[in-house]
Amino acid sequence: MQPIPYLFFNGTCAEAMAFYASVLGTPPPEIMPFSAMPEEVRAQMPGVPADAVMHAGLDTGDGWIYGSDDPSSEAKPMEGCNIHLSLPTPEDARRVFDAFACGGEVRMPLEPAFWAPVFGTVSDKFGIRWMISADPQD
Repeated sequence: MQPIPYLFFNGTCAEAMAFYASVLGTPPPEIMPFSAMPEEVRAQMPGVPADAVMHAGLDTGDGWIYGSDDPSSEAKPMEGCNIHLSLPTPEDARRVFDAFACGGEVRMPLEPAFWAPVFGTVSDKFGIRWMISADPQD
């Protein structure tokens, strides 16, 4: 079993997932818009833009991050939940942390911690909360 975080956005899912792919150096996300749904199913969701994302998947190599645009456009910012990324080196952690902090909010600066070479928390410009660390070095 492998847990997969599923993120909800208010119309910015495609932009967010493309941003994450560029920052994390992964292949572009797989994106299925609402327009790809069968017409009879879409008819039950009036007002949902055809280009809204029904489902997106970002292959991170060791796992996935899924996402969608909230059809109600009422998705609230994350509370009580973070996505933790442990990167191979402190330099990798700094690069990702700084990219997520640009336009976002640093909640805890990236600094050395007793359990990791560096650790910090940040909310990105899409409101997604991240915990970033570097793998322990030998």
